[in-house]
Amino acid sequence: MHKIDEIVKNADYELRTIFDGLDSIEYTNTLKVLKAFNENKISEAHLQGTTGYGYGDIGREAIEKIFASVFKGEDAIVRSQFISGTQTISTCLFGILRPGDTVLSINGKPYDTLDEVIGIIDNPSSLKAWGINYEHVELKDGKFNLSEIIKRVSKNDIKLIIVQRSRGYLYRDAFTIEELENVFNEIHKVNNTAYIMVDNCYGEFTDTREPIEVGADVIVGSLIKNPGAGIAKTGGYIVGKKVLIEYISDRYSAPGLGKEGGASFNHNREILQGFFMAPHTVNQALKTAVFSAYCLEKLGYEVSPKYNAKRSDIVQMIKFNDPEKLVKYCQGIQAMSPVDSHVKPMPWDMPGYTDQVVMASGAFTAGSSIEISCDGPIRPPYVAYQQGGLTYQSGKLAVINAINAIN
Repeated sequence: MHKIDEIVKNADYELRTIFDGLDSIEYTNTLKVLKAFNENKISEAHLQGTTGYGYGDIGREAIEKIFASVFKGEDAIVRSQFISGTQTISTCLFGILRPGDTVLSINGKPYDTLDEVIGIIDNPSSLKAWGINYEHVELKDGKFNLSEIIKRVSKNDIKLIIVQRSRGYLYRDAFTIEELENVFNEIHKVNNTAYIMVDNCYGEFTDTREPIEVGADVIVGSLIKNPGAGIAKTGGYIVGKKVLIEYISDRYSAPGLGKEGGASFNHNREILQGFFMAPHTVNQALKTAVFSAYCLEKLGYEVSPKYNAKRSDIVQMIKFNDPEKLVKYCQGIQAMSPVDSHVKPMPWDMPGYTDQVVMASGAFTAGSSIEISCDGPIRPPYVAYQQGGLTYQSGKLAVINAINAIN
């Protein structure tokens, strides 16, 4: 038997205990979501949409109550008008911060697409251009540098502390809920005035608790990642303290308009159904990631997380140290995708990124990261960032095809 075939044959048997644990997380999260739907008495009327100004949209209002309930916030704004996680985060930052304020990232520099939002790369519309100061504390061995964080936040001149839960294009683990809880507790001991914001993209429903439950004031995410389950076609969410949602809503619309308007068109059904399916779909994506890590570890590749490690996002990193293998692996994923399987992804100058990026995304919704996808910047050490899988079996087939493409 070929070595790859033998590894695949043994995988599900070897992974059964890990998969049982993921099923338990899904069960807990499904119960939370179902309870929120029941408490808000969701009916056919909530599945309909509105046009124009969108006033009195009972479906939209129910969606925001459900997100707030499940993610343990006081209020929420959930809108299809958010075109990406980056825009949603940007709206959050500009909503909370004012000229002269300081924002501190405690996990080093945030994700590449925020460089121009912050002003790390000059842009006349950035936070920097509006007189908002930015600082960051570098990680230490891929973990929070707690002593440096406490030293900086104890000065009590920080308005907003930001954390990126997932890894972005860094070769590090996602921060677990327990790690977030520990650093937030230590921050609160020396500073009780700064707000804490978590970029929750890729992390929703990977654990039984979310960042607000361990001390965050506001969380932000995209509906074409975990919470949309491949059903929501676009959109983003922000959940947190009521006062912060009020500030952010005025930035989303206009001062004085807040979140009372905003047509939902025909998206309420998709957002509600997607959120209902999200715990299950995230479980399928996690199983796909675990399977890929197991197989590639057995073949001698360096992966992160390891197949048996605790996970806090749906992303699986594979280090190739070879640009050709990175591209071929992505092409293998694309070739076993349900949409555009005939397309061969090649490195290109993707907007918002400083390096060329190769991206496999044969998805029903363009750019949907909860559907099987794989991408990576063309720079050493040539790491593939794989995420998603609407079903474990389809994700498994895509991974097997990608492995065969590089061997």
